[in-house]
Amino acid sequence: MKILGISCFYHDSAACLVIDGDIFAAAQEERFTRKKHDFNFPINSVNWCLKAAGISVNDLDFVVFYDKPLIKFERILETSLTFAPTGVRQFIQAMPLWLKQKLWIPELIRKELDYQGKILFTEHHEAHAASAFYPSPFKEAAFLTMDGVGEWETASFGAGKENDIEIKQVLRFPHSLGLLYSAFTYYTGFRVNSGEYKLMGLAPYGKPKYADLILEKLIDLKDDGSFKMNMKYFGYCNGLRMTNWAFERLFGGPARKAESKITQKDMDIAASIQLVTEEIMLKMSWHVYRVTGMDKLCLAGGVALNCVGNGRILREGPFKEIWIQPASGDAGGALGAALLVWNKYLGNQRVADGKTDKQKASLLGPSYTGDAIEEFLKHENIVYQKLDFSELPKRVADLIIDGNVIGWFQGRMEFGPRALGSRSIIGDARNQEMQSKMNLKIKYRESFRPFAPTVLNDKTSEWFDLNIESPYMLLVAPVKAGKRVPVEESFEALQGFDKLKARLSQIPAVTHVDYSARIQTVKREDNPLYYGLINAFFELTGCPVIINTSFNVRGEPLVCTPEDAFKCFMRTEIDYLVMGSFLLNKKEQAPLKKDIQWQKVFELD
Repeated sequence: MKILGISCFYHDSAACLVIDGDIFAAAQEERFTRKKHDFNFPINSVNWCLKAAGISVNDLDFVVFYDKPLIKFERILETSLTFAPTGVRQFIQAMPLWLKQKLWIPELIRKELDYQGKILFTEHHEAHAASAFYPSPFKEAAFLTMDGVGEWETASFGAGKENDIEIKQVLRFPHSLGLLYSAFTYYTGFRVNSGEYKLMGLAPYGKPKYADLILEKLIDLKDDGSFKMNMKYFGYCNGLRMTNWAFERLFGGPARKAESKITQKDMDIAASIQLVTEEIMLKMSWHVYRVTGMDKLCLAGGVALNCVGNGRILREGPFKEIWIQPASGDAGGALGAALLVWNKYLGNQRVADGKTDKQKASLLGPSYTGDAIEEFLKHENIVYQKLDFSELPKRVADLIIDGNVIGWFQGRMEFGPRALGSRSIIGDARNQEMQSKMNLKIKYRESFRPFAPTVLNDKTSEWFDLNIESPYMLLVAPVKAGKRVPVEESFEALQGFDKLKARLSQIPAVTHVDYSARIQTVKREDNPLYYGLINAFFELTGCPVIINTSFNVRGEPLVCTPEDAFKCFMRTEIDYLVMGSFLLNKKEQAPLKKDIQWQKVFELD
């Protein structure tokens, strides 16, 4: 039984192929087109999934779309009429794409894929719930989904048991935690649907001075986590901006212009909305627990990428265990839709052992054989050294210890926004200068943004206040007190980005200014080579932690192919590139050619 899940037309289009209930392949369209957050029909992702499985479109039993476009259109139309006449402008702007594509999904799928089989549709938050529960290791668990908006729903919760999920309650548009957070993303000068990470990273530099104002003027928050937003201050229902003049007057000025200087006020606003968001997430989780009576929780939806809030749910919430879908945004809807058909629609038996999830470390995308990589290197006359895989971990560990930054390209590409040790840039977490170097000279992004650590799974609790696995980099936890470095009393008096100058722990490059870290744990069985590299570094240094950030530069998606990796390597100050067993030294390379035309061959090892 072969089921293809598709999500597209909003942001982060993706495709997922499920074969007999197994997640066989999944990828985001942006990785192939090189357009970050590409929302177009994921034809490249679909074609790769089919090619990876060695099947044609005619072999598919079902194609399933991740939401119901007609209901979503109803919401847009009704909202425009409710907020008329100002809402009409937004409606008119949206119509061309709806009339051309979004209202004709079945016809579009048949045309794009030349597919004549059965097409199904799930509800948006139902797909999120399915993506959260079905891959989880739990036989039964509560689920909580939170995002901007699906059809009408902006959040939902319910329970999953065996192969069934049931949504019990929903929060409806325009009241949305995702849109509330995005409104502040917009106001602080970052791009909506991509800059929310920046807002979360900025928050620890500020004080939550505006939290009470948000709770007093912007939202009416209830004890169960439900809330109503005061739409007087927001523009997304009747305009083309997230906020409006009333919002700006409330917070004492216009939105920050993109790329302009970040002020202490921006930091305080970020801290304020982050705190409010965490409180809402906590209240929601407690309500879910009281209603369902279950002690395990699964999370999905774009808000579930707020790893600081997730960490608080784990530490302060009622649940013994939580599992978070790594592709929590719209991309994961493709996966959830396909799994929903296999499990609930077809009624197939679901097996869960309570320990191991079915996400396969989220390494679900294309990979390249050694022969394919070497073919590319020879075709482009690139200087390289071929190593044996057995000597690779120690060789790279030595390079990291010497202060080098490494591009790491191995195995199957990650599904979801985080690099997890397959398409990663890595370095020495003990190096005080590494955060600044990687931000400014390699990632070309804001200096304040923190980097994440990857830690050997069995060493996690020695370095961080975290006693469960975090394989998908979706939990923030404090650095262990014993690993912190005493700071002078003057540190607390430092303002804003001056705090970056202080060495806060033995791993300063991955310790945020509030002593927190966004942690990825890695097990040998999930990623043997990546684990072996970190273990070699540990044996040489006594430190089981390295920096792990996504292999890309600002504004570009994660690298997918050897060509993408080489271009990124050459255009930045990455010192070495490791692709498969091939080691490339930047100093030995000729200038980058503009006409690399290597034939891309997607393979599964």
